[in-house]
Amino acid sequence: MAKLSDPVSILKGVGPAKVKQFAQLNIFTLRDLICHFPRAYEDRTKLVTIEKLEVDTPACFKAMVMNTPRVSHIRKGLDITKVQVADHTARLNLTFFNNRYVVDQLQYGKEYIFYGAVSGDFIGYNMTNPVFEALTSPPVTTRRVLPIYPLTAGLSNAAMLKAVRQALAICDPPAEILPEEVRRKFGILGADRAYYAIHEPNDMVEAELAKKRLIFEEFFVFSAGLSLMRAARAEKKTLPFTHLDLKPFLAALPFRLTGAQMRAIEEMRKDFAGGSPMNRLVQGDVGSGKTMVAAAAAYLAANNGKQSALMAPTEILAEQHYASMKKLFGPMGIRVGLLTGSMTPKEKRLTREAIASGEIQLAVGTHALLTDSTVFNDLGLVIADEQHRFGVAQRSRLSAKGDAPHLLVMSATPIPRTLALLMYGDLEVSIIDELPPGREPVDTFLVGESYRPRINAFIRKQVAEGHQCFVVCPAVEENEDLGIKAATVWADTLQQTVFPDLRIALLHGQMKGAEKEEAMASFARGEADVMVATTVIEVGVDVPNATLMVIEDADRFGLSQLHQLRGRVGRGGAKSYCILTSHNKNTETLQRLKALCKTTDGFKIAEEDLKLRGPGDFFGSRQSGLPTFRVANLSYDLQTLKDAQAASAQWIDEAGTKDTPEAIALRERIGELFLRAEGTMN
Repeated sequence: MAKLSDPVSILKGVGPAKVKQFAQLNIFTLRDLICHFPRAYEDRTKLVTIEKLEVDTPACFKAMVMNTPRVSHIRKGLDITKVQVADHTARLNLTFFNNRYVVDQLQYGKEYIFYGAVSGDFIGYNMTNPVFEALTSPPVTTRRVLPIYPLTAGLSNAAMLKAVRQALAICDPPAEILPEEVRRKFGILGADRAYYAIHEPNDMVEAELAKKRLIFEEFFVFSAGLSLMRAARAEKKTLPFTHLDLKPFLAALPFRLTGAQMRAIEEMRKDFAGGSPMNRLVQGDVGSGKTMVAAAAAYLAANNGKQSALMAPTEILAEQHYASMKKLFGPMGIRVGLLTGSMTPKEKRLTREAIASGEIQLAVGTHALLTDSTVFNDLGLVIADEQHRFGVAQRSRLSAKGDAPHLLVMSATPIPRTLALLMYGDLEVSIIDELPPGREPVDTFLVGESYRPRINAFIRKQVAEGHQCFVVCPAVEENEDLGIKAATVWADTLQQTVFPDLRIALLHGQMKGAEKEEAMASFARGEADVMVATTVIEVGVDVPNATLMVIEDADRFGLSQLHQLRGRVGRGGAKSYCILTSHNKNTETLQRLKALCKTTDGFKIAEEDLKLRGPGDFFGSRQSGLPTFRVANLSYDLQTLKDAQAASAQWIDEAGTKDTPEAIALRERIGELFLRAEGTMN
């Protein structure tokens, strides 16, 4: 017997080329292959007569071959084979392209099972390239429920099914991790049956039962993992902060904090005064002032002789945090340092030496803070900004650089309640639901391409009034197949043709770190009138003088992402606007975009986005922290989530530390899950 950890290359017919194709789907081992579940099924168990076939609707039917297949050579590279079949209701012409084997496979006077869709002006007129099997052959592509898999270029569904069948034949499926009483209570299939049935169900009912089991299993594993993390955190002890006076900090601010900000700070102060490490999420809409809450936490840490680390997902955001924190804390005698990947080796070395000695009390940086060469003198507080960009394992790795430090994570992306159940199940939550005084809502409009002259005139008007504008494009380089605006091309068009008298800047993710930082800094200094960019500006870019955001091909973005982009304007005192452009005529798409125009409530937008796009796309391709669920869908499986959470919590209380085979297997699966979630960011 093979092992689940064996590479897929041990399978017959899986050579170097197929290994590369499987790798594109993150399939490297037999476990990966067996856990590559179908995205859909085709029920090919029902046979219909030829006269009942419907145009463009695939179906299975039994028919007899009425003549010997004839091959016609049309031109180089194109052969056509034609044959007629019939049953007791009608006749049907079949056409095969470049398939000479049909001549040998379909024999005159014999019956076969076919699967395909008819086309033409009349029902039964023609069918192209149907699959077929002899009545005496085992059902492989007909007379069965056929799984349809997620695929990649060059890898067919048949090849995937063949590989999965081999894997299931030579190794046992993943071990059972669900306790028997849980399976009995919720009507859950056992692992041995479920992992086979998800790939080769006897009928659609069994396919659904297998899917239910695997959805429950995914939620159970993740919920149990969070429960174990909470239990481990509760056992940790840390010295409480004794110096909790914030009056000097508040007096140094040039503005008053909002009631919501002060409420979040008070919740943190209680955490600091306790004997266990704080694990808190500060969640607030765009511009609600989360950074000042983090600054208050860092101030208290410094006053208690502890260092703080603030990790940001991009160098641009890290630079901005460093500049604002340095300006704030400099007069207070608290030293702030910056550590990013693009710094010179000498700059990194000097910064790391200052961190290790304790000279730097607040270290601001990117993933460079996670490296083994970054050592803290006495790390007491870890702050992760834009938490969804970091995996659970990454924030744990930074926390491991101190002795049970407090943890504060921030998110400007409003998380729907259903998603928060999973993403932040191990954290306490503070919500900042109040905008600072003077912040006006950004008026948002959806327009078509016919409004282009008016858009251009409005851009010119904003610039004439001394303001600046963002123009966001969904792509960096031009792609004729997609037909969407590219930042590089559009910036050149605006500069050369539309606004030759204005200063047009460009910013996108393919630029080097130093180039991006300089472009953003230059725009913030007012050295450009219009910034054409990609979504690299989505997070943390702060230009108070920007009053207009134009988002080209807005239908290419999720609602939450559009809301984040919109939040880049309206950060100053002037009235601000957001214009969404789209030539998409799809009714559902237009309704989605109009929903954004009607509200600035990020939480309402997030709920709508989750319904429309599902959790897999909620944060875009770079989402992390939330594991990649293979079968579960939070939009539809909320009750299963609740059942699994309750069952896992009970299991943790009653048997979480026991060494039963199921408990050992579950702990191994939990470790694999969080390791995989961390790997999505590497």
